[in-house]
Amino acid sequence: MKEYKNRTCLAVSLFFTTVTLSAGISDIDTVKERVVGNMLKSPASDSEIESLLETQNTDGTWPGIDYEDVSREGFRHMAHLDNMVTLARAYRSRSSKFHKKRKLREAVAVALKHWVEHDYLSDNWWHNQIGTPNALVTLMLIMGNELPSESVQKAQKMIGRANIDAPGARPGGDRIKIAGIEAKNMLFLDKQERFATLMNVIEKEIKYVTHNGMEYGYGYRDEQGGFQNRSAGGRGIQYDNSFHHRSDGVNNTLSYGLGYAKAFAEWAAYTAGTSYAFAEVPLALLTDYFLDGICKMSVYGKYPDAGAKNRSISRPGSLHAYDSDIPKYLLKASGYRSDELRKILDIRSEKSEPTLSHATFYWNSEHFSFQRPDFFTSVRMYSTRTHNMEYPYNSEGLLNHYRGDGANHIFRSGEEYDNIWPVYDYRKIPGATIVQKDNMPPPEEIRKLGRTDFVGAVTDGKYGAAAFDFKSLHDTVAARKAWFFFDEEYVALGAGISYGNEVPVATTLNQCLLRGEVALSKNNTVREIERGEKEYRDLDWVFQDGIGYVFPNPTSVFVKNNQVTGSWRRVNKQTDSPEEKIEQDVFKLWIDHGESPTDASYEYIVVPATSVEKLEEGHSRKNVDILSNTPDIQAVVHKKLNIYQIIFYKAGAISLSKNLNLVSDSPGIVMLKTDGENIQSISVSDPNRELVKMHLSISDRIEKREDGFSAIWDSSEKVSNLSIAMPQGVYAGKSITIDL
Repeated sequence: MKEYKNRTCLAVSLFFTTVTLSAGISDIDTVKERVVGNMLKSPASDSEIESLLETQNTDGTWPGIDYEDVSREGFRHMAHLDNMVTLARAYRSRSSKFHKKRKLREAVAVALKHWVEHDYLSDNWWHNQIGTPNALVTLMLIMGNELPSESVQKAQKMIGRANIDAPGARPGGDRIKIAGIEAKNMLFLDKQERFATLMNVIEKEIKYVTHNGMEYGYGYRDEQGGFQNRSAGGRGIQYDNSFHHRSDGVNNTLSYGLGYAKAFAEWAAYTAGTSYAFAEVPLALLTDYFLDGICKMSVYGKYPDAGAKNRSISRPGSLHAYDSDIPKYLLKASGYRSDELRKILDIRSEKSEPTLSHATFYWNSEHFSFQRPDFFTSVRMYSTRTHNMEYPYNSEGLLNHYRGDGANHIFRSGEEYDNIWPVYDYRKIPGATIVQKDNMPPPEEIRKLGRTDFVGAVTDGKYGAAAFDFKSLHDTVAARKAWFFFDEEYVALGAGISYGNEVPVATTLNQCLLRGEVALSKNNTVREIERGEKEYRDLDWVFQDGIGYVFPNPTSVFVKNNQVTGSWRRVNKQTDSPEEKIEQDVFKLWIDHGESPTDASYEYIVVPATSVEKLEEGHSRKNVDILSNTPDIQAVVHKKLNIYQIIFYKAGAISLSKNLNLVSDSPGIVMLKTDGENIQSISVSDPNRELVKMHLSISDRIEKREDGFSAIWDSSEKVSNLSIAMPQGVYAGKSITIDL
């Protein structure tokens, strides 16, 4: 955790503009007024209220809701609850023409009466312990004292299912939410002692937890059943600032981890400046997690990265831009890293453009993200330490089998994959090498534990490389896959691609929304192509929507650029999932390795934020040299930046230049920065997570000793022998950078 300043509390009136606090009120009343004030923001339009009133049945129900279906795929009863809260907001809002109208109060009362008399319980525990209690306690705080006392008392039974001793209040993404719901109920009931206890529970939930994959070691993949057979653990913020909701090691940073952060930040703002205020340490930890986890895993800190999403991509609107609530809440609660929070706030409110550049590897989640001011990209992987993907709970994300197989999504605007999922070809995941079978495996086979240890990345915070010793969890295809990231381009390499059956194997460069025309170059001749699906042989590059795909050697590829038809129902069997056919214009680019490939390979350079004119100049091909692309060593040099990035899948040696040779005594990833002649810094990582020290030999004179590092010049061999202490424990897999 970084050093932080003392908290600077901003004026309450600047944040909770809907509530004017009177002087001298108690702390719990202050918190309650803030909570209610936040609930009353953004009331529905008068026309929406009129529609709800007109369509409500005499028994308090609404048409279009199947009140009999309480299944995991159904339970559209939440619409009934939402309608009640919407009406209540209008009743309390001075801007609504229905403010304090008897007709509106009676509509809420009859809707609540229907609910408490039927006490609808879902087959999905979440509704019973989170969804329903949260809606009902919100209703109580907004207008509980104006509703019939009998209904209010009956509602307490349902609200009470959200309590910190409930089965769903497990560590991770749900305990804070459930504690928060119970805390709101204590505000309604004016139980100050219990409220204080709940604030303490929420505060103590902000902590780092040890990744489950560490505890079981590298033979764990041979255990029957995987992580779920072990005791619960590893749920919460990881030491790399990613988030695990369950004990399966799946990256949940932008789903459950987002809700976890918002729930804590919200209470931090509500309690700021009161006796219930949270301490500085958890506030700083949550801020670090938000800025270095959630924001750096998001496109410009504003849009969700499709590669970091799980089953939620099968919901319409799942990749829409984030709101500004969390940075606002954190700025209210603390002055820690306030400049960075304001920057995210400005980006999300479109007051400024992104400027941050970073290369970040989340070693507990096998996820790499890379950002420059004009593009963002990521790589999603898995290992023996993590499962590949979230299980398709509640019949969502039914075709997600290959979305962890080295997925490499590319963003310029943040909207490249928005709502594409109904028409998506789930055997053509960007960056992934996939067997092109006619049918997908069944949904229950989506989540599986990885099969290889060598998965990881090296980074110095600005540049980096990721490597994936890939063995498919659904087929026997295998490959060594690597990505090398620089300022204006990155390189993707694949080697040793092998599959024994007579079914084609393909590596997809991208599949995204089609924006504009597709251009390609062959023998330095550029042309735009017609819509359709076709193989193009011996290409120099392909261009679409400001992104170039450059081939160091002439390469044959398939391009699809036409309309595709699908529906949300094919990926999501929830009863409210739209059934109507959807048509989208889609761009798809892939390399066909043929049937039963043996030691096949690929090489391509992605140039985001470019143009046809720039591609014709050929800068990226000139900037980058591929030094090796074999199953043993994959290596790239960026000649303009003087950066070498090398993947050693086993101990080996490589000639980097005429006067620079590198030997590694073990598997690992190395990045060297030079000034053109001498090495300026060395970054290393251990994807296998087994080295105490990493030993390298470099044909450059380096003599240095410091804690955890030594470089000794061997004059007889003309090499420097380096010994680098590697991170251990919860930091195993993290990179080390030595400045020389």
